[in-house]
Amino acid sequence: MSSYDVAVIGSGPGGYVAAIRCAQLGMKTAIIEKYSTLGGTCLNVGCIPSKALLDSSHHYEDAVKHFEEHGIEIPGEVKVNLEKMIGRKQAVVDQTTKGIEFLMSKNKIDVFEGLGSFKDATHINIDKADGKTETIEAKNTIIATGSKPSTLPFITIDKERIITSTEALKLKEVPKHMIVIGGGVIGLELGQVYKRLGANVSVVEYMDRIIPGMDAALSKELMKVMKKQKVKFHLSHKVKSVERVGDEVVVKADDKKGNEVEFKGDYCLVSVGRRPYTDGLNAEAAGVKLTDRGQVEVNDHLQTTASNIYAIGDVVRGAMLAHKAEEEGVLVAEQLAGQQPHIDYNLIPGVVYTWPEVAAVGKTEEELKEAGVAYKSGQFPMRALGRARASMDIDGFVKILADANTDEVLGVHMIGARCADIITEAVTAMEFRASAEDMARMSHAHPTYAEAVKEAALAATEDRALHV
Repeated sequence: MSSYDVAVIGSGPGGYVAAIRCAQLGMKTAIIEKYSTLGGTCLNVGCIPSKALLDSSHHYEDAVKHFEEHGIEIPGEVKVNLEKMIGRKQAVVDQTTKGIEFLMSKNKIDVFEGLGSFKDATHINIDKADGKTETIEAKNTIIATGSKPSTLPFITIDKERIITSTEALKLKEVPKHMIVIGGGVIGLELGQVYKRLGANVSVVEYMDRIIPGMDAALSKELMKVMKKQKVKFHLSHKVKSVERVGDEVVVKADDKKGNEVEFKGDYCLVSVGRRPYTDGLNAEAAGVKLTDRGQVEVNDHLQTTASNIYAIGDVVRGAMLAHKAEEEGVLVAEQLAGQQPHIDYNLIPGVVYTWPEVAAVGKTEEELKEAGVAYKSGQFPMRALGRARASMDIDGFVKILADANTDEVLGVHMIGARCADIITEAVTAMEFRASAEDMARMSHAHPTYAEAVKEAALAATEDRALHV
């Protein structure tokens, strides 16, 4: 029987990063993956493939709608070859997952393919595809089994017409009318992909705004922009039935007045969040307790109810984000090595990869009001930037919230071109507890989209933005 200092169950961003850090710190490490490719949801059917399709569809939309204005004329009709587009997406996925295989080999991490389940707290059974079972011994184990798409109790996902994000990444045709249940990150990103490619898209959301976990100003601006893109929104609608009739899907919902509304489309994307995935883990055999929500219960050190077993990422409490899982993987590895790492969960950014992109870190305005914190706000519109006008990406703004007394930055919320990258400036500033004036006094290259951060900081500092 092979014996290890650390075994990691699950090879998504949290799991494989945890394995690498453990190996770097001198621990003999194994990683167990149920599927034939490494990388988990993120690399295979999540973050990476969705961004590939977002980029491809964005290029198509630019060619059809914006090239002419730039003086680029394309004779004949610009067409979508969806099969080729999906093929490119898969090539990106394959290249990325092979990169993880390389990293495992480079760091001398043993990879086991099969379903990992606890025999007891120090032994893991690995059930392989050929029916054989191998058992390994692990002094410590990190559970990184991730999440799966959620559904509603009355919805049957047939993976053909009533689909999750997984199937939406490999459709054989552009839908005529895609009904998206859920106005969160996944639904809006994939809805925008197919809208660009020619589908009619209707978003049905239970809450009174889209991306409800983010600052309300971002929700309002993103919906305004996506409405201009001809996406239809139906907020405060409670879906009560989803039925497939031949090649048609019929969705029934009650609006905020209680009236029944019916939607008909050829595809229905169910994107109502994700659930922790622990199927087959046999956690109880190791003394690992699950919560009522199916998450693995952990303490502040991400230690489970079994002292030598830890859990990270989507399977524990907190935001279901790849970069949050990675930070947790590093934290557990360094704790096992006797170090004292730290994660400030308030400073883990959230991003929506629509166009314009949406990004935020820290507290929202609603959270500050609820907590009774005295704050000041500075906002700057993207359209006032020379760089934004040059690229014709003028939608959006940057908003900075700072403590009214100390000027410390408490939250940064932005929507616009390249905000997914720009938000890191705000994370860095807040990690060092910068004031709004600190950010305002830093030189920003001109012309860039990032200048909006400086201007918003100036606006939050005695309302002295320069270019508005």
